[in-house]
Amino acid sequence: MATALGGSPNAVYVWEAPVRAWHWLTALCMVALAVTGYLIGSPLPSVPGEASDNFLMGYIRFVHFSAGYIFAVIFVLRVYWAFVGNKYSRGLFALPVKILQPGWWKGLIDLLTYYTFVRDKRYVYLGHNPMAMAAMFLMFLLGSIFMIFSGLALYGEGAGMASWQFRWFTSWLQPLIGDSQALHTWHHVGMWYLIVFTIIHVYLVIREDIFLHETVISTMINGWRVPKP
Repeated sequence: MATALGGSPNAVYVWEAPVRAWHWLTALCMVALAVTGYLIGSPLPSVPGEASDNFLMGYIRFVHFSAGYIFAVIFVLRVYWAFVGNKYSRGLFALPVKILQPGWWKGLIDLLTYYTFVRDKRYVYLGHNPMAMAAMFLMFLLGSIFMIFSGLALYGEGAGMASWQFRWFTSWLQPLIGDSQALHTWHHVGMWYLIVFTIIHVYLVIREDIFLHETVISTMINGWRVPKP
């Protein structure tokens, strides 16, 4: 059983170990995918010598594919943990349910005015606040699903029509989007989409730690949130 951080009576165990592990592994995968994906789309200049002596792009593609599979697998495990974890672990997927509750949008608007410095009213949430919930669902969750599906569809092109990637993803997603080039383009756009989300996400959590002096960042390290009274 988890022990309260420093014996603080106000500490609440918010993010369980599987959620924290998923968060940081996902962050590492996104860095690896963004760097290698950019290099795949804009390759480095050719290296001199025989092709058999150089495997630079092969290594880059291997890192990209490996990080992509890890990203997809831990995403599925994160969905599983939303069912078996604590109530905070379900915040990532709860937007469709929350928007049916009266007054939910008011909390979202209040937070938008707070983050844009229109209001200075203090808002304290232990898990995802309404704005974070909307951003995580609409930007990260849906964006990640598209990147996983489109990545597997692109992989299926090279693996061939007999591969499960081609049958399960390439066969329907590529015609739906248009053609191979369109699929590559939208997968590349999705990378920048998630990069923008990450920049905003990092800004907001750092802002909360500075303005509210609460354990927003460290909560994703040790799991405990210590809200200020």
